Amino acid sequence: MLLVATTNPGKLREIEGILHGLPIALVTLRDFPGVAEPEETGATFAENARLKALYYAAATRLPSVADDSGLEIDALDGAPGVHSARWHGTDYAWKFQKIHERLRARGVSTSPARFVCHVALADGGRIVHEASGVVEGRISDEPRGTNGFGYDPIFFYPPFGCTLAELDSERKSQVSHRGKAFAALRQYLEANGGRIAG
Repeated sequence: MLLVATTNPGKLREIEGILHGLPIALVTLRDFPGVAEPEETGATFAENARLKALYYAAATRLPSVADDSGLEIDALDGAPGVHSARWHGTDYAWKFQKIHERLRARGVSTSPARFVCHVALADGGRIVHEASGVVEGRISDEPRGTNGFGYDPIFFYPPFGCTLAELDSERKSQVSHRGKAFAALRQYLEANGGRIAG
């Protein structure tokens, strides 16, 4: 049994899709309503992922996988970065507006950007596997697409000529930061026959 430690429904759909078919039962934080979220005090995606994985493994006594991910925009000095989820609240239309306002204030309409994801798997009080994934792109002039979630509508992926929100989930997982990181986790679990080597 493996706990997928996220309350984000979009993330959960993607992760369950990537791990589907493994000989291991997946449970989620919906199965542990009494467990509070930890404070994410890490300075990097990796630190936050480890912190969450270890916290949930201790709280639930189950092997736990957690990720921390976000958007880094070059023209904004890497912002919102590790603060992506809570940067300017939770309304993404407002977040998009603030990003474009800040870009205009710096005299540009777009910028190179990347999504970063770090995954940590904890068992028995220690981290037993970690992986990272990155996808490079740029900020689009306006939001496009209704698939995906979070910052996907303003993240333009040049090889496909569209935003991540214009891709179906399977195609997105092939190239996305989270898709790459969790594909590495899947390989790790497959190599262990579905066992979590804690």
